[in-house]
Amino acid sequence: ILMVDEKGKNMKCLTFFLMLPETVKNRSKKSSKKGSSSSSSGSKLPPVCYEIITLKTKKKKKMAADIFPRKKPANTNTTAVQQYHQQNLNNNNTIPAPNWQGLYPTIRERNAVMFNNDLMADVHFVVGPPGGTQRLPGHKYVLAVGSSVFHAMFYGELAEDKDEIRIPDVEPAAFLAMLKYIYCDEIDLAADTVLATLYAAKKYIVPHLARACVNFLETSLSAKNACVLLSQSCLFEEPDLTQRCWEVIDAQAELALKSEGFCDIDFQTLESILRRETLNAKEIVVFEAALNWAEVECQRQELTATIENKRKVLGKALYLIRIPTMALDDFANGAAQSGILTLNETNDIFLWYTAAKKPELQFVSKPRKGLVPQRCHRFQSCAYRSNQWRYRGRCDSIQFAVDKRVFIAGFGLYGSSCGSAEYSAKIELKRQGVILGQNLSKYFSDGSSNTFPVWFEYPVQIEPDTFYTASVILDGNELSYFGQEGMTEVQCGKVTVQFQCSSDSTNGTGVQGGQIPELIFYA
Repeated sequence: ILMVDEKGKNMKCLTFFLMLPETVKNRSKKSSKKGSSSSSSGSKLPPVCYEIITLKTKKKKKMAADIFPRKKPANTNTTAVQQYHQQNLNNNNTIPAPNWQGLYPTIRERNAVMFNNDLMADVHFVVGPPGGTQRLPGHKYVLAVGSSVFHAMFYGELAEDKDEIRIPDVEPAAFLAMLKYIYCDEIDLAADTVLATLYAAKKYIVPHLARACVNFLETSLSAKNACVLLSQSCLFEEPDLTQRCWEVIDAQAELALKSEGFCDIDFQTLESILRRETLNAKEIVVFEAALNWAEVECQRQELTATIENKRKVLGKALYLIRIPTMALDDFANGAAQSGILTLNETNDIFLWYTAAKKPELQFVSKPRKGLVPQRCHRFQSCAYRSNQWRYRGRCDSIQFAVDKRVFIAGFGLYGSSCGSAEYSAKIELKRQGVILGQNLSKYFSDGSSNTFPVWFEYPVQIEPDTFYTASVILDGNELSYFGQEGMTEVQCGKVTVQFQCSSDSTNGTGVQGGQIPELIFYA
């Protein structure tokens, strides 16, 4: 019997009922002896056996996850599901209720129940250094599927049949984060454990988790942690992260050098920073940062932080500090009185500043190149009129967004249209109402239509695809130049900048015209 029913996209299986002929013949002979009544029913004898054959279609099979996308268990089972999730976190070895598998429609969810669960565990890990260990259960098959290292450990030619494996060089929280990814296909990272998780992912060759850790670090990168992450990125051989760290350190060098994380770097990273040609910092700041590092390094080596020991731990790195390029006041009031230099070195450097015939120095005497700031000009022309542009304490403001990470160093502003004049400028940079940078300074305009730079104390890091608000309140000559024919989008080198009007602007500045003609930035 062939039964086919096709309707739309749904096709029922094709079923063949096969009846064995010899068996039917034998049954017919036996039934003929029972009379006509029984013989009349012989044609309705059921088959002795049958076989079901399913026709394979060319349609793609649907997995459970496709049929039940992100489907949550029914309300009646919510409490049970929460109990299992809590069990995973606490590893309390609770015996699951019968048919717990029925609570989860997909294999991914059922597999996740095994995360940090002693149920069916065939291996245990003692993770962490002595005194801070944690015993965690595992399932060899799941681990081997998620990591080639675990596969070699459990199923390779040199596999060891151990019920307990000690891992002293990985933090328990980081190991759990890796297991959660392997079992649950979930990435759960935190700022205080991401580096340890990256180490675990590298050690056990879990590349997608390692990439997620690097992305997390890149998005959370700032001047406060750039030096530490530079050290770690070199250790983990992550060149992209290394490049991002250098971008931050170069542009925000003084903030990075003054951060607590700078004192935690290793000696090789210290040397690479002191050698850096594009370091955008005063040399006295570099000198003071090196002394701070030396003091902490003495503690790490269990040495008294004396002048002699500081110089000892710095070693040849001291000569990478470009002391002869300091301002004379910075040297006389700082480095010369620090005690870190010998008397001969101090005398020679003073002669370097003053004498026509300069002595030879072990220190690098060539100034660092630093970074060259870029300027994004948003107006195509400027003008002045007898009744514009006036200030009187009102705010000129514009919003902007970039497509790449940059560091805003300051703004270019118009000056007086009635001869030379001095202005007092309060500049601000905000994101969603939060002030990221501000400064109060003065600038002198010579009466031309040129722009005049006003700088923040430190460059401000700007993330891509987010609008920031640039504002200025000017006090000075009320009549000044102003921009016209403003552009909503400007290409500046490899950076695209978009502009839009700001509700903070109370003095008429907008996209089409007004003040703040330039953004000055490092990229």
